[in-house]
Amino acid sequence: MANSDTNDLVCFTNCLLVLDSGKLERKDLWIDSRSGKIVDAQYNFYTNRCRPARSIDLGGNILSAGLIDTQINGAYGFDFSIDDGDDETYEKGLKVIAEKIVETGVTSLLPTIITQERTKYPRLTSLLQPHAYQNGASLIGWHAEGPFLQTLKKGAHDSNFLMAAPDGIETFYEVYGARSMSPPLPSSTPFVRVITLAPELNGVSEAIRELTERNGITVSIGHSIANSEVAMRAVRDGARLITHLFNAMPQLHHRDPAIIGLLGAGGSYASQVEAQPWNNRAITLNGTHKRQLSRQIDEAVSELPSPPATPMGPSPAYVDATTVAAPSMAEGFQRPYYGLIVDGIHSHPHSVRLAYTAHPEGCILVTDAMSMLDPHLPDGTHDWRDGRKLVKHGEQLCIAGTDTLAGSVVTLDKCVRNFAQFTGASLATSIICATLNPAKCLKIEDRKGTLRAGADADLTVWDSLGNVLATWVRGKEVWKRSADAV
Repeated sequence: MANSDTNDLVCFTNCLLVLDSGKLERKDLWIDSRSGKIVDAQYNFYTNRCRPARSIDLGGNILSAGLIDTQINGAYGFDFSIDDGDDETYEKGLKVIAEKIVETGVTSLLPTIITQERTKYPRLTSLLQPHAYQNGASLIGWHAEGPFLQTLKKGAHDSNFLMAAPDGIETFYEVYGARSMSPPLPSSTPFVRVITLAPELNGVSEAIRELTERNGITVSIGHSIANSEVAMRAVRDGARLITHLFNAMPQLHHRDPAIIGLLGAGGSYASQVEAQPWNNRAITLNGTHKRQLSRQIDEAVSELPSPPATPMGPSPAYVDATTVAAPSMAEGFQRPYYGLIVDGIHSHPHSVRLAYTAHPEGCILVTDAMSMLDPHLPDGTHDWRDGRKLVKHGEQLCIAGTDTLAGSVVTLDKCVRNFAQFTGASLATSIICATLNPAKCLKIEDRKGTLRAGADADLTVWDSLGNVLATWVRGKEVWKRSADAV
């Protein structure tokens, strides 16, 4: 047997591993702290005849893959979408988030950029390249939430910068930059990992297939009023995600379930639908509609009321008036993944349970958090943007002086605990919704979101109540809860 004092193997013992099936198994896990990878314990013991140089007793606690947040706008006082032109300041903000967010169990994240003036995208792209910090979470690209969004579901996005794609994929290249959308190497991934878009806008639907097949980008449907047929066509063309389900989209209607209805799609019907033509006449809100509109906001601030829940008529301008051809009967239909902000604010617990019951394999927990995400930030009034202030109460943010919701600052580990409570799912199953499921959606499950041999040794240690005890990134412990922490 090889001398255990001369290797970099670490064995986690007396622990419950979260398997890809969502089950817990009492089993040891071996990692190589030098390569930062999970290794095959049996192969190393029986073939290489190695024993780990270090053994860590986890005291019966739970060990999972590290959490992945695919939609986060900022944290710890830094907003990914705000750039004053100082590279050093921006890069320092990225580093602060990467090094602090590990206390919430997050080991990988996609910084999310909301709609910008189009000339700002090339600079943001250069600042948000994938990066692995020595003592923090990894940035695995970025999420472009805009500008190809529906004005009637704009949320906090500036309508002056929203746009269609009149030249199809070429418009996307012009906005984001061809370099940021194309993998730098055949085996690598693009810097823009996710694009949230409204498929009903002119030229957008036609670009989806090339975005996904040629560029390897995950296309997500969001901030959209697409009806059922348009949404299903987008999925058939390659869209594989829904951005913050229930928010900034038509509400569920029994005659036209629209985007939310994708969770129940499939079967022979999905192979026969034909998208209905839209025309360019804008929807008008009458007095009755206006009185019925809710003042509550979805993922961010918009001080204007939302339009009717499910537009029963033609789409607003920018929409292509052509009919989309019916798909072939031979084509399969895969229901998309969907992001859920499980803070008890953006979506009612009953809605969370309803979505998960309809499509458990597609559930992805996200925070969509703002720059005030900080478990140590006290409740009270805090500065926001443009001289405005927000009032923080727990995970809820409101515009100062009003009861208008301005988003949430929930952490991803809290989303996991909430999800288990809201749905009745086990803690292990809930963890899968923030590890393996987002990894699968991004097609990186070979190295993230799993405890299989060969994957990155990004790990989170939990107690039985779902509290994070320690976080490891690439085989190194980067955070550990103090013994006196509550």
